[in-house]
Amino acid sequence: MNFRAAFLTVAVLAVAAGCNPFSPAVSNTATTAQFGDPHSISGYFQAFQYAYEFKDTSVYGSLIGSSFIFSFHDYNQGVDIHWGRDDEMQTTAGLFQNTQTLSLLWGDVLDAEGSSLDSTVTRAFSLDVTFNEGDIEHVDGNAVFHLQRPAVAAVWQAVSWQDESTF
Repeated sequence: MNFRAAFLTVAVLAVAAGCNPFSPAVSNTATTAQFGDPHSISGYFQAFQYAYEFKDTSVYGSLIGSSFIFSFHDYNQGVDIHWGRDDEMQTTAGLFQNTQTLSLLWGDVLDAEGSSLDSTVTRAFSLDVTFNEGDIEHVDGNAVFHLQRPAVAAVWQAVSWQDESTF
C-alpha cells in the first residue's frame, strides 16, 4: 500500500469515526478554564475579559441578556446616557474593529449581593484601548453588573452594566 492509499484509508476511517486526526481534541475543562465559564460569576468575568481581549463578539453576545441596558454618565454633557442590547452590540463591535488591542483587567470585587439566580456585582477595572501606537486611552473605574440566569444550571448574563468610570 502506497502513502496516498494509506493516507486516504486513515482519513476515511477518521471521518467515519467522527474525529479529525489532524486536530487534537480540546477538553471542555481546559477551554472553560482558559476562556471563562459563565456558569459561575467569576467565570462570567473571565469570559467577559476574554471577549474583550480577543475581540470576540460571539462570546460577548452570549454574556449580554436580551433586555440588557448599558449606562454611564457623560461628564462633558452632564447627562446620563443609556442604551439597549442592540446598541451595545453595535458599539462593542465597532470598538473591537477599530482598535489594535484591548487590555482589560478586573480588580477587586467592591460589593456583591444577590442569590443563585440574581446578583449585583461591583468591580474595579482597568482598560487600555490601543487605537495605534500613538493613540492609547487608559480608563480606570468601577462597573456595576446586574447578572441573572433562569436556573442554577444556566449561564449568567448581564441585565445591566453601569459604568462608573470618570473618562
